[in-house]
Amino acid sequence: MRTDKYRIPVEKNMDLELEISSLTDDGSGVGRYQGFTLMVPGALPGERIRAHVIKIQKSYAIAKLTEILQASPERVEPECPVYGKCGGCQWMHMAYPHQLTCKRDQVVSCLRRIGHISEDVLPDEKILPVLGMEEWHHYRNKAQYPVQSIDGKLRSGFYAPHSHRLVPSDTCLIQSEKAVRLMPQVLEIAEKLQMTAYDEISGKGELRHILIRDDEETGEVSLCLVINAGHLSRKDEWIREIDKLGIQSFSVNINRTRSNVILGPATKIVYGQPYMTAKIGDLQYHVSPVSFFQVNSLQVKVLYDQVRELLELENEDILWDAYCGAGTIGLYMARDVRKVYGVEIVPEAVENARENARLNHIGNAEFFVGKAEEIMPEKISQGLRAGKVVVDPPRSGCEKALLDALLQMKPERIVYVSCNPSTLARDLEYLLIPGTYQISLVQPVDMFPASGHVETIAALQRMD
Repeated sequence: MRTDKYRIPVEKNMDLELEISSLTDDGSGVGRYQGFTLMVPGALPGERIRAHVIKIQKSYAIAKLTEILQASPERVEPECPVYGKCGGCQWMHMAYPHQLTCKRDQVVSCLRRIGHISEDVLPDEKILPVLGMEEWHHYRNKAQYPVQSIDGKLRSGFYAPHSHRLVPSDTCLIQSEKAVRLMPQVLEIAEKLQMTAYDEISGKGELRHILIRDDEETGEVSLCLVINAGHLSRKDEWIREIDKLGIQSFSVNINRTRSNVILGPATKIVYGQPYMTAKIGDLQYHVSPVSFFQVNSLQVKVLYDQVRELLELENEDILWDAYCGAGTIGLYMARDVRKVYGVEIVPEAVENARENARLNHIGNAEFFVGKAEEIMPEKISQGLRAGKVVVDPPRSGCEKALLDALLQMKPERIVYVSCNPSTLARDLEYLLIPGTYQISLVQPVDMFPASGHVETIAALQRMD
């Protein structure tokens, strides 16, 4: 029999007043009603609001903000005309300096709450303020535009939050200005050449997404159409039109699956180069149409400079780069050390890393295909040293086997680059076995302004 201890005091469609006390990791305001937690997207700490309950779970409810009774001094008017309807960013209603404060609070909360890392182990002053941007507008170098047919015309924009309902928009304040300018032109060509939009319900139609990447420093642009077909129809006409737009690389990605996954398994070059050239500092990188590359070109240099400083690199160091991808971090550090070894499970990414080493005339970097937790101990047992290690895993964090391998190899310093404070906290707790490693510094970097995401660098020093 259910007791009052488990009573949920709110009901769906209930209207209530709330005091907002904090933010969730995704930027929703958190308030409590009779001790029960409610999450309200768009609400800020310190605000008193009215909200309408739209969804109830066992331990919390989600409510829609209907009226602000007392606004936070950190609230600003969003500049974007579709903000709140579009799910592209969540924090444009918050003053940018306060975004940085909230992101640091998020990192601290995860380290304390999830990683159980106390102030005795990691004092607050060792978790530094977030490194932000002087000008954050139009920071993204990669745009993914879904395409749908609305009233018989091809329309593009962004999905509404937690849905595949298109919010049409011809502009965006976080995508690059070049992508914002090109997207309607590409859509106009598709309309002119009578291309049909993919329909998720019927599985019919050709054009699914428009992907645009560009680099402000090199000026190069890559365009990729994600299509529900084995080849691009009216290919020669497409090439003639694209040739007028100053695009260096034009490709199609084949995705014929009945799923929400954006990219399919095969990408074919239609016109121009098979890559776009991007720069980080004085290094050049060839970026293929669908490969991973940091989306914030300006802040990635800030990020990598911090990684270099926290590694405390010396000329005779051996640096291992786990989850190395296309080798961007390892190659950025290569001129400061004797040798770089990179490990990555995706063969195409390793080939990109080797190509990028050749492109920059870097001869002291070697890359291996495989699982880092298997390759690294094997190579160490064969005599390769591991003085310094940098890991940059996906959002899911490091494999437990890799953390075990790091503890076995005992490098002098480990620098962990994370796009998810929750999994970072979990993994750091695992590495902080008494007498092994201590955290020397945590440095958050804002790679994603106007969103609740934060990149975090944690430096660990071996204690012996």
